Amino acid sequence: MTIGEISALIAAIAFLFIAFAIVFVLVRVARVVKELQTTVAEANTSVKSVTNDVNVLSNEVEDLLTKTNTLLADVNGKVSELDPVFVAMGKLGQSVADLNDSSRHLVANVKSIGKTTAKASLAARAVKVLKKKKTQE
Repeated sequence: MTIGEISALIAAIAFLFIAFAIVFVLVRVARVVKELQTTVAEANTSVKSVTNDVNVLSNEVEDLLTKTNTLLADVNGKVSELDPVFVAMGKLGQSVADLNDSSRHLVANVKSIGKTTAKASLAARAVKVLKKKKTQE
């Protein structure tokens, strides 16, 4: 074997190693791509499932909001019907308070009149007693 043949053999062996290394890398890349394709397919399936669940949930939330709006409108209507009742109760409470004040004033006036009457009655008796004493003397 000549030097040229030996260098050709070394070059061929080196080329063979490079080819095997490239094949090895390509096989690894092929596995990674295959796993990546599987992962992407699973992700797409999960996204479709989540999208369907979100659509169902969105419809249910929309129905719930519609029912809530209806209920709120009903409650607002009933509250507006009750407003006059509370206004009347407030006025009645004020009237009762005014009646209590008037009753207190009346009782105070009656007591005052009673005291004045008692004093006048006592004074009238005193005058009678004094007149009687004067006539007896």
